[in-house]
Amino acid sequence: MTVPAPRARRRPSTMGRLLPLLLIGALLAPVGLLVTFAWQQTSDDRSLAARERLGVQYLTALAGVTDALVEAQSATVNGRPVAQGALDRAVEEAAAVDARIGVELLSQERWAGVRAKLEALRGRSAADPESAYTAYGEVSDLLLALHRKVRESSGLVRDPVADSFFLQDSAGQELPEAVVAAGRLADLGALIARRPAAEQARGLMELSGLRVAALAPAGDLVDNLRSAVDSSESTDLGANVLTPLDTYQRSVEALAAYSTPAKGTGLVDQTQLAAAALNTHRSARQLQPVILAELDAQLVERIDELDRDRWLIIAAGVVAVLLLGWLAALLVNAAARARRRAALAASHTDSPDTPVRNDPWQPTVSEPRGLQPAGVGREPETAQWGAFDAAR
Repeated sequence: MTVPAPRARRRPSTMGRLLPLLLIGALLAPVGLLVTFAWQQTSDDRSLAARERLGVQYLTALAGVTDALVEAQSATVNGRPVAQGALDRAVEEAAAVDARIGVELLSQERWAGVRAKLEALRGRSAADPESAYTAYGEVSDLLLALHRKVRESSGLVRDPVADSFFLQDSAGQELPEAVVAAGRLADLGALIARRPAAEQARGLMELSGLRVAALAPAGDLVDNLRSAVDSSESTDLGANVLTPLDTYQRSVEALAAYSTPAKGTGLVDQTQLAAAALNTHRSARQLQPVILAELDAQLVERIDELDRDRWLIIAAGVVAVLLLGWLAALLVNAAARARRRAALAASHTDSPDTPVRNDPWQPTVSEPRGLQPAGVGREPETAQWGAFDAAR
């Protein structure tokens, strides 16, 4: 009877052993790309938020210069002594901020031009209010241009969140323009009253243009802040902003009423106009730091969230690498055990003295005995005599 040989195990090929590792490597590559992309995106967002905070700091310094400049212009035009100390302090604070972050915000050249113009105003005499009004207007235009430059270079104009975008637009563009235009409106009203009658008609046309220039950004400011409150998830924004905003809106409404020429005379009450402009300036001075503080608080919160996201990205990447590494180690160990078993089986097969273990599913075959003559049976096995066998 022919006994079938045990079936030898099929050794895996080299490609079969390497294929799982190649698949793990192919999976590791996209995971690494995803982690890298997420890290880069989060880092870019964080860098933008940090740069926007620099813009908020610069705008805070420029707000002090704007307030002091508008007050100095009003004092010069109306023949009052200029509070030069307040303007100098504001300029020094802005200069310190520019020296610290001006290189990063690309504002040093523009600030140097604004500061040179401010220094030239120091010796301005109140004897010629018309020329003083023009000179202060040139400096105000440069200052507003610096506001725009800071917003652009800091990335505030590209803020991706709705409420913070409205806040930066209000504090960095609408409110400074409204403050400067309101101051010019009141000062022009005072100048028109001193001009000859032949020039007052032209002055009233200029006054109408300034009235639009003052009320348009003020209206946009109110709309922006209300939109920021409506779109914000923060419960503190509305409580902090709406009260000073209502005060500012009422002062703007009074400014609009008192800057309108009377129907009968076609003139404006310069005293009431100056008082309304002063109230508008004071309410704007109370509103602007609130807006900037809320904007900075939102940026700080955004930076903290992005920092947490970066830690989560790092943790996810480490976990993915550890899992894939553990899986690769399992596959390598399994392949090593398979090679050891194959080598052991090969050594047993090649050795002639090593008995081959029968397959439990094959029938057991005993060794054949020698042939015996017919009629000869097996010899009985010798048994021991018992104690009573002789009596049989």
